[in-house]
Amino acid sequence: MTILIDDARWPRHGTVWGHLVSDASTEELHAFADAAGIPRRAFDLDHYDYPVERYDELVAAGAVPVDRRELVRRLAASGLRVRGRDRASRRALSPSDHPH
Repeated sequence: MTILIDDARWPRHGTVWGHLVSDASTEELHAFADAAGIPRRAFDLDHYDYPVERYDELVAAGAVPVDRRELVRRLAASGLRVRGRDRASRRALSPSDHPH
């Protein structure tokens, strides 16, 4: 079980955002995010969005840096990935204030 983090590359709301995922369970991901003080509104179905300013802190807390492709590959292999075409219908069932 590992928490993975990619480089922040997505500009929005005055900062740049990256993704934080688990390769094992959403429970593990929520526990890590809670411990790091990341609000639940940053959860977007299969990942948390995090601001670039938090990268070093999240890595120090145990998140493992990977490139974007590796993050998606491992998220898909875990069975937790929500594909782009499925996001709109899933969000309608579980709305949030995620950054993007």
